[in-house]
Amino acid sequence: MQTFGDTLGQVFRAIAANKLRSFLTMFGIAWGVGSLLVLVGLGEGFRSGQHRQLSTLGNDLVMMWNGTIPAVANQHTGMRPYQLTMGDAEAVRRLPQLRAVTVELRRSDLYEVSQWNNTSNSVIGVEPNYTVVRFIPMAAGRFIDNADLVDRRRVVVLGFKTATLLFNGRPTLGETITINGTAFTIVGAVGKISRGNNDFDDQKVYIPVTTMQQLFPLKGNNIPEDALTSIQYQPTTRGNIVAAVAAVHRVIAERHGFDPSMKDAFDEFDTIQEEKMIGAIFTAMDVFLGGVGIVTLGLGAVGIINIMLVSVTERTREIGLLKALGATKRSVLAQFFWEGLLLTGLSGLIGIALSAGFMALLQIALTDKMPGWDPPRLVPWSAALALGSLVLSGVAAGLYPASKAAQLDPIEALRRE
Repeated sequence: MQTFGDTLGQVFRAIAANKLRSFLTMFGIAWGVGSLLVLVGLGEGFRSGQHRQLSTLGNDLVMMWNGTIPAVANQHTGMRPYQLTMGDAEAVRRLPQLRAVTVELRRSDLYEVSQWNNTSNSVIGVEPNYTVVRFIPMAAGRFIDNADLVDRRRVVVLGFKTATLLFNGRPTLGETITINGTAFTIVGAVGKISRGNNDFDDQKVYIPVTTMQQLFPLKGNNIPEDALTSIQYQPTTRGNIVAAVAAVHRVIAERHGFDPSMKDAFDEFDTIQEEKMIGAIFTAMDVFLGGVGIVTLGLGAVGIINIMLVSVTERTREIGLLKALGATKRSVLAQFFWEGLLLTGLSGLIGIALSAGFMALLQIALTDKMPGWDPPRLVPWSAALALGSLVLSGVAAGLYPASKAAQLDPIEALRRE
């Protein structure tokens, strides 16, 4: 009785007897699998890169800026500007639909000077809870606290690049810089936020918003004393921004005298909807690429069926001899079935291994080199899908030719040239 080991031995000898044909078959399948995994990995790299990019702003975040009110809805004529204020922020804080609210008062026309260097980066007046709403990784010292806010202290927290420009690697805590000639004591330093050359967030300088309003208020006509440049908030329910945005719109519209249904009157950015939109785009891309990959693998299975049928034809006399010597239909069926399955299975594993190695090299070479994009990585579900498809393809590629071989009459098979 023929054992499983004997069957595998015959399978490997048959594959080795047709090296070029077996190699080309396996190369085509491995290339298709590897290409599929790399393409899906690229899509996932863009997805995770965009997620990381948005996370440098903060999670579940809506940023609202000063806007303009159209005279007629959906028309950009006769626009009336309005300015967000601390009063608006306090009104918004009372909304039950929000779990956190913070403010910004930003100016980019101020000069920061240390005893070693000078620069002109964005100076932002903030509140202590700014680190709750926004992503602010502290590298040293502390952030702005309530006492700084109440006493309007002249303290400053430096962004990563600003600290590098002003102090060039020297200690910063306790040192003094001037902002437009006014001395500020450094109480903290923020770690690196940005990736690649997009380092805007690393150039910021943070001071108490009350100090900012006292020393560096916004310039212009008819601007309130408590004017802000931005109100930023997070919804009470994580990931669900609809109710929070509607509530904030009602409050701001009521305070500034316009209809909250005028969407053009609001200038805002929503990281939740942005991330959902990006996720939907890349999910559709993954589905498309996965579908293309399955079709490609199906075509590969058809090719293997054709090759196995050719193999059955070439080995007709061999099959007749085996059956004449006592080989059963089951043993002949098993030999050709395992040959088709091994060709597809081994090819798939080789394709997965090569694509994983290629993507690992890209991870080493390109990580943190391109903002908004991560190098491709092996996605487990795509590898499982490819391998599962190949197993099914291998079964299909082996069963039909194997059944043809098993049904051959030994006497007729031995008569063939």
